[in-house]
Amino acid sequence: MAERVHSADSPPTSAEHPAPKAATSSPDKPVPQPGTYVIQIPKDQIYRVPPPENALRYEHLSKRKDRRSSCRGCCRCLLITVIVLLLAAAIAAAVIYFVFKPESPNYSVEKVAIKGFNLTSSSPLSPEFDVTVRAHNPNDKIGIYYEKGSSVGVYYEDNKLCNGALPSFYQPTNNVTVLETALKGSAIELTNSALRALSDQQNKGAVPFSLKLRAPVKIKVGSVKTWKITVKVTCKITVDRLTAASRIVSKDCDYGVDLW
Repeated sequence: MAERVHSADSPPTSAEHPAPKAATSSPDKPVPQPGTYVIQIPKDQIYRVPPPENALRYEHLSKRKDRRSSCRGCCRCLLITVIVLLLAAAIAAAVIYFVFKPESPNYSVEKVAIKGFNLTSSSPLSPEFDVTVRAHNPNDKIGIYYEKGSSVGVYYEDNKLCNGALPSFYQPTNNVTVLETALKGSAIELTNSALRALSDQQNKGAVPFSLKLRAPVKIKVGSVKTWKITVKVTCKITVDRLTAASRIVSKDCDYGVDLW
């Protein structure tokens, strides 16, 4: 309920409408200022908690906000952790680089002896390649462990002719190691066009092959050994003939690494 209190300068009321009695002051109820309204609301209509029909919805919305806040907090912590780990890895890599000054090893094919190529016969080929590989570790403070599980293959175009493996060994710092490995193939069938191409290239003294080497290694930095890293070497070589006395005419080796 609202009561209107007129100000003192309001026009006098007529006899038909007598003026209301002036509000008396009370210590418990202060007199409102002239020209204001006082609205009285029953206490039982003032809600301090959601009404029963909205209680379940209020609880659902509150829990959803809590879950969102928790999810944002977890994402923030995860992002901070990832950034810290990346910074730590970058700092460690920089320290290793400036302290140990790592250099990539060098690989090359020094010699190839070939057997088992009879281009005049229609029988499948059983080629054999005796390959001499030179591995150079130019680092002053880094050694290389060559682990078991390596593979070496020789290809003509897309045809794999033979395969083999390198021995496992440790290569110390500033070291050159020469490896001889025997690669063998059996029942290799080439198309007539491939056989004719091999014959023509041999007559010209330039037979191209690809040698692919994959070797799992561990790097020794000081007294610490890393996890297994795969060294990938691909060499394009050209020989003058398909015999044990073949000579390398040209060679070009490409080196790469798989860290994981």
